[in-house]
Formats: sequence, C-alpha cells, structure tokens
Amino acid sequence: MAGSDIGDRIVKVNHAGEHGAVCIYSGQIFAARFTARRLVKELVEFRCHEQRHRAVFWAELQRRGKPRCHSYLLCGFGGYVLGLITGFLGAGAVAATTVAVEQVVLRHLEQQLFVLRGMDPAAVSAISSIVSEEREHHARSSAHLKAGNVWAKVLTPVVSASTEAVIWLGMRL
Repeated sequence: MAGSDIGDRIVKVNHAGEHGAVCIYSGQIFAARFTARRLVKELVEFRCHEQRHRAVFWAELQRRGKPRCHSYLLCGFGGYVLGLITGFLGAGAVAATTVAVEQVVLRHLEQQLFVLRGMDPAAVSAISSIVSEEREHHARSSAHLKAGNVWAKVLTPVVSASTEAVIWLGMRL
C-alpha cells in the first residue's frame, strides 16, 4: 500500500474510532447521572476532547476528498451500547473502560506515527494533535481505579479485544 493510501485508511479508521469514543462517553454520561455522578463533569470534558479529535480527522478526510470509513456507524452504535452498559455498572466500570480503550488506542497511534513519519506529514500532524489528550484520559481514568477493581479485571480483556477488532475491521472495510 502506498504512503498516501495507508495514510487515507488510517485517517478514516481514526475518524470512525473517535466517533465511537464520542458515543462511549455519551452513553456513560447518560448512565453516570444515576450511578457515578462525580464522574459526569470529567466524562463531559473527555467527550469534548473526542469531538474535537473527530473533527480533526473529518477535516483531514475532507481535505483528501475521502468519505468516512464504512465502520463509522458500527463504531457509533457499539460505542454507545458499551458506554450505557459500563455507565450503569458504575464508576469503576467507567474508569476501567476508558483505561482499556485508551491503552489500545495509544498503542495504535504510536504505531501509526512510526509508519507514517516521513511518508504522510498531514496524517502525522492530525494524529500528533490528539495524542496528549488521549494520554490524559488514560492517566486520569487510571487514577480512579482502586487496586483489585473487579471491573478492570473483567472489562479490560473484553474492551481491549473489542477495540482491536473494530480497528482491524475498519482497516479492511
């Protein structure tokens, strides 16, 4: 795959992933109003970051004349369902979900930067512009997890595998 082709595909998948993240936080915000009120303000802040990230990738797709990824709606629907379920499970599940998602996302972003550096400067710029906020989400959510958190043990493998699967699928659609 040529540099611009892989850059196009990565930008499309990242745009869909950011849409999924917006929807995860939307579902969690709805549910957390009942189960984890103390997290609502932070979740709203995180969603704002993810909305900006989605806009960054959308602007890059428009600049390239590319449509959104075929997995966009799947990411949105799946994200919202995941957000609702984990939001209703409470603060520990919300934090564990964010940590698991961000761990996968950050690893992929670092790999993308490595692959695209020197090949697709616009994609590198778009990706680089969001990394620090994604790290912040991971760090702040990690701070909410208490040692022995059952939700971290239960949700991490499921959420991580689901996130990997959606990325894998998005790269192939």
